[in-house]
Amino acid sequence: MSAKERQRCILEWVHEQEHVEVEDIAQRFGVTTQTIRRDINKMCELGLLRRRYGGVSLPARPAPSFALPQDEPTSSQLAKQRMAKRVAADIPEGATVSLGVGSTVERVAQALIHHHSLRILTNNFSVAAALSGNPGIEVIVSGGMYRHNHHDVVGPEVSSFFSSFTTDFGIFSTGSMDLEQGLMDHEIREAEVSRAIIANTRTRMLVADHSKWTLNAHCKVATFKYVDRFYTDSVPRKQRANLPDSMAIIECDEPQLVVS
Repeated sequence: MSAKERQRCILEWVHEQEHVEVEDIAQRFGVTTQTIRRDINKMCELGLLRRRYGGVSLPARPAPSFALPQDEPTSSQLAKQRMAKRVAADIPEGATVSLGVGSTVERVAQALIHHHSLRILTNNFSVAAALSGNPGIEVIVSGGMYRHNHHDVVGPEVSSFFSSFTTDFGIFSTGSMDLEQGLMDHEIREAEVSRAIIANTRTRMLVADHSKWTLNAHCKVATFKYVDRFYTDSVPRKQRANLPDSMAIIECDEPQLVVS
């Protein structure tokens, strides 16, 4: 991976998690902390990130019109696009769908824009914005505490909101995955959102790429037995062998889709 692509991935990761430790970034990309600090220094100079508490976070205010060069989408972005399109293809017209937090879920919303008739429940304002151009899609947004860097709301109001419905499909992502613990998030309020979606839907749909196996979050969401469909780009052999047989694994990697 080139330094430019690594910096793009770091920026995307921080946008998803709000704060990421330098040690975790170095471990994820298999480089030294000195290399990561050089990457961070460059992005902080551009106003894209800020150093904070042994790691890096988003700027306190929206960054000015700086950006890393965008010659080609990263492999992570392409994987998310493929997963989002496959999830959208599996959502029938007329369905009621709950959508949670994160940029992966936002991409699913973007892929749903061509549906003619849906009801969407969400706490994610980016999801609502992505679907705002289609009057055939009804969007119901939860109240709660607004998070500026995430463009969503969290808190007990969100859990109560999702608990007021039973949706046909619940779509959520995760901060990290572990065979023993299952789905994990970096913040308890995000974990509570996903748990509320899981508890109040008929079909539970996890969307997460293979990189989530290598990350380390600390807030428990649910074990894999609570996932009905797992949309991903690829599953390492060890993890595949130990996932529940009841869970459908939908791999969205090129050149074709494989369902097991």
